[in-house]
Amino acid sequence: MADLTLYHASPSRSSVTLWMLEELGQPYDVHLLSLANGDQLKRDYLAVNPLGKVPALRHKGVVITEAAAISAYLADEFPQAKLNVPVGDPRRGLYFKWLFFSPSVLEPAIADRAFPRKEPARATAIGWRDLDQVTDVVAAAVAQGPWLLGEQFTAADVVLGANIRFGTMFKLIPDRPAFAAYIKRMSERPAAKRADAKDKALSESAKKS
Repeated sequence: MADLTLYHASPSRSSVTLWMLEELGQPYDVHLLSLANGDQLKRDYLAVNPLGKVPALRHKGVVITEAAAISAYLADEFPQAKLNVPVGDPRRGLYFKWLFFSPSVLEPAIADRAFPRKEPARATAIGWRDLDQVTDVVAAAVAQGPWLLGEQFTAADVVLGANIRFGTMFKLIPDRPAFAAYIKRMSERPAAKRADAKDKALSESAKKS
């Protein structure tokens, strides 16, 4: 049994963590949940994450939730993978900005567009902006490439990149040439290919359960 266990539903937000684990190159186990069967709402899993969401990661007896937090933790816990920016490096602030940009800015902006309110929220009441403005900012960042921090691929690219891939695939974010190029670069990474192949196999396994 590996020290790392991913509670995973395929495909879902936990696919972000699956990719992150492949980038690490560390052994890990997968505890597969079927969202269609409601496994995430059963007592055993609610004891892991009371919100009934994935991903959750168990490491050395501690459970961590939220994809960006898990990625930040893993990048620091396994620095040999060079997916983080160490304390003392001034780029660490930029790294954290982009690492948490997706759950705190991009995803809420996507949700606002996909599930509009009767009246738009006041800009002073929310921590994000209109989706077009948000994606303009992200596109400008990835266009400078090849990665968010230049030549170094980091956990920030895993988290934000996965959401750009997902959002583009399901037409949830506007098309940008910079996104297509960024997605192509990500898709060529061996870890991304392995994660995609595992996700596909796990998805088929979940359908049979």
